[in-house]
Amino acid sequence: MRLVIAEKPSMGRTIAQALGLRGSGRHAIIGRDLAVSWCIGHLVETAAPEVYDPVFKHWRLDTLPLLPAAFRYEVNPKTQDQFEAVKELLLRDDVTEVVNATDAGREGQLIFHLLYDLVGCQKPVLRLWTSSLTDEAIREAWAAMQPDAAYRGLLDAARCRQEADWLVGINCTRAQTILAQRAGGQGTYSIGRVQTPTLAILVQRQKDIDQFVPKDFWTVVATFDAGADSTYPGKWFKTLDGKEIERFDVEADARALADRLRDQPGQVRSVEGKTDKRKPELLYDLTALQKEANRRFKWSAEHTLSVAQQLYEARLISYPRTNSRHLTKADAQIGRAHV
Repeated sequence: MRLVIAEKPSMGRTIAQALGLRGSGRHAIIGRDLAVSWCIGHLVETAAPEVYDPVFKHWRLDTLPLLPAAFRYEVNPKTQDQFEAVKELLLRDDVTEVVNATDAGREGQLIFHLLYDLVGCQKPVLRLWTSSLTDEAIREAWAAMQPDAAYRGLLDAARCRQEADWLVGINCTRAQTILAQRAGGQGTYSIGRVQTPTLAILVQRQKDIDQFVPKDFWTVVATFDAGADSTYPGKWFKTLDGKEIERFDVEADARALADRLRDQPGQVRSVEGKTDKRKPELLYDLTALQKEANRRFKWSAEHTLSVAQQLYEARLISYPRTNSRHLTKADAQIGRAHV
């Protein structure tokens, strides 16, 4: 029997339907030669510091830095029942092969392997890799599965990201909080690998805004008569050391220039014309989608991702967590088939 493990219940049921497996279940859908189960996000997570040594339960500078020789993992207590159900399936004697059908990305690889490794499963694994949840795309990916080891690089990248987050978050948060509280601060001072530099950018930008001192300036704009009852506007400027200067710091200087040029003839030195051809805009990647949703609807990046994920699970858009702005060949073939 093949056991397919998806990332979410909705995805698991969609894959089961596409592969012709009927039925329903809280934890899995099981047939004669095929079973489909699922994670609920991260069933397994990094262990708390005190799991390594009880002394780490207390926040003290003399125990820092926390640098595990090997990272440990534990079951997420909120989804313990689903973990036990998937573990039972993985260890069944009649399950001879496992299919990793989590999201097509590095985080999907990590979610599967944290579960697989904690269970201690040694059965061969194939990778179902698809960024679309249409029946056609799933069946095509099913026919083209490769050994999961081919995606080892993505798994290593995901582990590096997770371990870096843990090391920076645990050590820096504890150190900063302890020192801040000694100086009279209160509460926890959270530090994160991505969170903190991003927050620093926002703080610096706000400082720039708060410290900005407005300064008046003047420009000279003229209306030119081009003949045949035609006019066009033009702005005065000059080039100094390779830079175009069009502003006056002193109003009197701008007015003096305007008075000197008023009603004087002008001479056209050159005219340039060009045809501008633009290609159609590329499709959205996640970042571009989040920017557009924020501009139009004032949505947060997190809310946009949540909506996109729901649309993906409803098979209305392709996989949202991607940096690509192009459709895959499989997506293009499916699109043509539906036209």
